[in-house]
Amino acid sequence: MARIPGGVLTHVEPGSLGEAAELRPGDRLVAINDHPLRDIIDVQFYGAEERLRLLVERDNRPAVVDMQRGYDDELGLSFENPTFDVDIRRCANNCDFCFVKQNARGMRRSLYVKDDDYRYSFLFGNFVTLTNLVEQDWERLAEQRLSPLYVSVHASDLGLRRRFLGRRSAPDVMGQLRRLADLGIEVHTQIVLVPGVNDGDRLAETIAGLSSLYQQPVVSVGVVPIGLTKYHRGQCRTYTVDESRAILGQLAVWQAWNREQRKISFVYASDEWYLVAGREVPLADAYDGFPQVENGAGMVRQLLDEWSTLKSDLQTLRPRSATLACGMLIAPVLDQIVKEWTQLTGADLQVIPVVNQFFGPVTTVSGLLTGADVVAALQGRHHGDMVLLPQAMFTGRYGAGSAPPGTTLDDMSISAISAQLGVPVAMAGGLEKVITLLGGSTPL
Repeated sequence: MARIPGGVLTHVEPGSLGEAAELRPGDRLVAINDHPLRDIIDVQFYGAEERLRLLVERDNRPAVVDMQRGYDDELGLSFENPTFDVDIRRCANNCDFCFVKQNARGMRRSLYVKDDDYRYSFLFGNFVTLTNLVEQDWERLAEQRLSPLYVSVHASDLGLRRRFLGRRSAPDVMGQLRRLADLGIEVHTQIVLVPGVNDGDRLAETIAGLSSLYQQPVVSVGVVPIGLTKYHRGQCRTYTVDESRAILGQLAVWQAWNREQRKISFVYASDEWYLVAGREVPLADAYDGFPQVENGAGMVRQLLDEWSTLKSDLQTLRPRSATLACGMLIAPVLDQIVKEWTQLTGADLQVIPVVNQFFGPVTTVSGLLTGADVVAALQGRHHGDMVLLPQAMFTGRYGAGSAPPGTTLDDMSISAISAQLGVPVAMAGGLEKVITLLGGSTPL
C-alpha cells in the first residue's frame, strides 16, 4: 500500500490541545492512535477519543505525542488541504451540461477540476454522483457514518441516468440510496433539469422514486435548471419563461402532497425558476429550514426576509452613497430593496446589473461574475462613496491550486478592482453586511 502522507499544518489554535502538544505550522500529522490519516475527516473521527497518540513529522523526523482529551477539548488544527492521501476524487462522468467543460481557456488550474469526491460532499455540501465509489469507500461510510451527504440524482431510471451522465457503467443510484439508508446516513438530493431530457414524465418518475425513500435516506430534493455559458458545445439549452412556469406548476403538486402527508415541502425549486418565470418566491415556511439554500433554493426569500427585519432601523442611519453591483438574475429583486432603502433614508444608492461578457449573457448569476466585467460595467459611472460587490463572486478559502480568498474567477483582487475604478470596493454577503459597510449598525 502506498504511504499515506498525512496532513501539513497551517495553523494551530491558541489554547487548543495542538498548542499544548507544541505542534506548529509546517508539521505533518501522520496518524492518530495508529490510524493513518487520509483527510481531515479522519482527524475529526480518530481525534475524538479520550486518549490520543499522535504521530507527527517535523523536518522529516518522526515524533510521538501522547495526550488526554477532555470532552470539550479541541485539537485546534488547520491543514493545507482537506484531503491528504490523494488529490480530490475526480469525476469520470461526461455530462453534456458539465460546467467545468464550459470554462474558457487559460483560467487557473483548479477551475478545471471535476470534483466528485464524497468526502467533499460531507465536509462542504458538494453534490456528487456516487459513481466512483469502491467497496473501501462503503466500508468507511459504514464505520464513520458520514452524514449528511449531497447526491446528484438527475434521473431515477438507470438507463436514462447513464445517458444523462454519459457513463454506461454508472451504478443504480436508487440502490445506492437504499444502501445509505441501511447505514443510517441522511441524503440531500438534487435534480438538474435539461429541457426535453429528464423533465416532464421523467421528472415525475424521479421525484416519485425519491419520495418513496423519504427520510430513509432522502431528506430533501432540490430541482435546479441547467446552467450554460457561451463556451457550451453540446445540444442543451436553457428553459424559457413558459417552461419555467410549467416546471413550477408540476413541482407545486408534489409540494402540496408532501405538505399534506409529511408536513414539509420535501421538494424545493431553486430561485432561478421563480425569477425567470416572474413568480414570487414562497414564504419562509415553505422552505422548512432551508435545507437546499446552498443549492439556490430560498436565497431570495432569505434576502427579502432579512430586508423586512432590517429596514425598520434604517431611518437612524446617516445618508450614504454607494453602488451595488450584481448579476442580471437577482437585479430586479435587489433594485426594489434599494428603492425602498433610498425612500426611507435619503441615501444615494444604485444597483448596477452586470452583463456577464466573460461567460456570455446566458450566464446571469452573481456568483459567476468576473472582475473585468464588473470594471467594464462600472467604469465611467458615478459610484458614490464605495462600490459593493457580491461575496459569491470571490473565492472563500484556500485549496489545492486555488486562488487566495477574495479573488475573482479571472484572478482579480478587490484592491485591483478598486484601483481600476478609483473608489473603495468591498464585498458583502448580505444586507446586514451592506449596512455595516455603509457605516451603520444592525439590530441584535
